[in-house]
Amino acid sequence: MTAADLELMPDDGHRYELIDGTLIVTPSPAVPHQRIVGNLHVLLRAGVAEHLEVMLAPLDITVSDITVLQPDLLVAGRETLTGRKMVGLPVLAVEVLSPSTRLIDLNLKKAAFERAGVESYWVVDPDRPSITVWQLTDGVYAEVATAAGDETLAPDAPFPLTLTPSDLVR
Repeated sequence: MTAADLELMPDDGHRYELIDGTLIVTPSPAVPHQRIVGNLHVLLRAGVAEHLEVMLAPLDITVSDITVLQPDLLVAGRETLTGRKMVGLPVLAVEVLSPSTRLIDLNLKKAAFERAGVESYWVVDPDRPSITVWQLTDGVYAEVATAAGDETLAPDAPFPLTLTPSDLVR
């Protein structure tokens, strides 16, 4: 499939993404997932630099004609966010793991964001709870930080921020 094919998919509450031409369909997220997304959105918005903006899914990131992704949250330059689609790449993509997306988020989507050149990729695991931060270094993601439970995480990119995983699930 291609990005053009994806635009023809119905608006039926499912998330439609393409990874290397393969259609990925996931159901609407559950309450714990949405709670974390909402709490993290508030924290990111409170600390975001003026030239950046925090956005919630669904928002398509067209990486190529055969890869279109929708992270749960993203941070991008304001100039890339116009109209219906994002023009360019985010500086941060965030995924909150769900039973139906865990392997996709940790493998396929992480690799796709890495190939595309997205500077930072975060994964929040609601089951632990934990946050893992990867940063692009010489074209490859390197894990730069992780925190679980009541541990504090203080990533510098895309802007300084302090997070506690257990606070995200409350």
